[in-house]
Amino acid sequence: MTDYRAYDVIVIGGGPAGVTAALRARELGARTAIIERGLLGGTCTNDGCVPTRVLAKAARLYRDTELFELYGLEAERPQVNFARLMERAQQVVYQVQEKKQLIDHLQLVGAEVFENVGSASFGSAHQIDLPDGRTLVGKNILICAGGHARKLPVPGGELALTNSDIWRLNTLPRTIAIVGGSATGLQLATIFQTFGAQVTIFEMAERLLPKDDDLISREIERAFRGQGMQVLTSAAAQAVEAAGDEYALVYMHQGVEQRGQFEIIVSAVGWPGNLEPLNLAAAGIETHGAYIAVNDYLQTSVENIYAAGDITGKMMLVQTASQQARCAIDNMLMTSARREYEELLVPYGGFTDPDYASVGLTEADAYARLGKENVVVVTVPFSEIDRAVIDGRAEGFCKMVVNRETREIIGAHMIGEQAIELVNVVAAGMVDGLKVDSLAGLDFAYPSFSSVIALAARQISRELRLVPVISRWHELGHMRLAEWESGTP
Repeated sequence: MTDYRAYDVIVIGGGPAGVTAALRARELGARTAIIERGLLGGTCTNDGCVPTRVLAKAARLYRDTELFELYGLEAERPQVNFARLMERAQQVVYQVQEKKQLIDHLQLVGAEVFENVGSASFGSAHQIDLPDGRTLVGKNILICAGGHARKLPVPGGELALTNSDIWRLNTLPRTIAIVGGSATGLQLATIFQTFGAQVTIFEMAERLLPKDDDLISREIERAFRGQGMQVLTSAAAQAVEAAGDEYALVYMHQGVEQRGQFEIIVSAVGWPGNLEPLNLAAAGIETHGAYIAVNDYLQTSVENIYAAGDITGKMMLVQTASQQARCAIDNMLMTSARREYEELLVPYGGFTDPDYASVGLTEADAYARLGKENVVVVTVPFSEIDRAVIDGRAEGFCKMVVNRETREIIGAHMIGEQAIELVNVVAAGMVDGLKVDSLAGLDFAYPSFSSVIALAARQISRELRLVPVISRWHELGHMRLAEWESGTP
């Protein structure tokens, strides 16, 4: 006999969006069920951000040994035990899962959890079927089923690995082709190049990180080439072929078909939604390409069904997934106070070498939106702050973008040591419309990497003449500021 269970809200997917949604639904008093085909935590915890960060940490420790001699430390460079490192990555995944205690938290607030049940599918707009024969009936349903790495869409593309396949490697490949020059591909490139592999990056666009600030793209490419990587932009994969114990990548570059042979080829070319198992047609849910189509309220084409997270095709980050989930649940359960979803300030970055990070508008976007004459942009090299010199990490910059009229910071883009941590500082101020002259007046601890933020703010304040100086100083052009120099009169 079929087991029927009725809920106010059914959440499909137990990643950041799904868990956030279930907790929020219980806060609003809804009888809630959350369904996860595998382990709670989602891709980021189980085979994405968390284990990748473990590899990035190991790569960073390895790179730090390059400075030993400079600081009077005498030791041989370590050897990489790749199999042991992969074990450590899995250990950390377990530790993070244990720390989160997601099932306990969900059950504590009264949500019913269906974990490791396989792929749920729609039976109708109110019915969800589980593989074991159970059926859940919900007044409202939120789809947070996430996405997956796209295989290379070329003949033989199934021979290429994805980031999810990396965790099955036991030995370090000698040669690697990474197809895709965005965050995932570049982080893997840094890791494997650091450990001694020869990495070649293929990017179809004209530059790496094509959606990021142009200066970040150019600096990352320069740094990668300097580390010995081969970087091919405007290069499109055409086919993958088996070549003995290796694989050949056929690609077009500068109008010429070429071939390269590698021990492994990694596809990092996109992240489509997990649509297929859901049987969306049974509920009449419309899609847009590889994602579920939603309106400004994150509502699908079916009135009682919403979607949030990667499956919507919007900005695919843990933090944005949680924002979408809260918005969707609020709109679902508080219909008199519905609000449109808008991507708030979302700091993001990559653990590459060097790290990069951004928040807000790029320089080009700011010019397009406000007009170049209404925007002030300053770039301060890390080499101008004492901490970077002390630590031997002077590579990088902080670019700040400011609205000339309002004096509000509307963008920040960084490359260098602790870039991701630093951009969070700027983002925290931007949320409340921080004026650049207010930031310029803040005295950061000395010596610190964060002082690069103050230097950028002070330089812009000088250019906006918010700090009184005699006229002939302006005629001298760019004026370098010491990090301990006050930005206030």
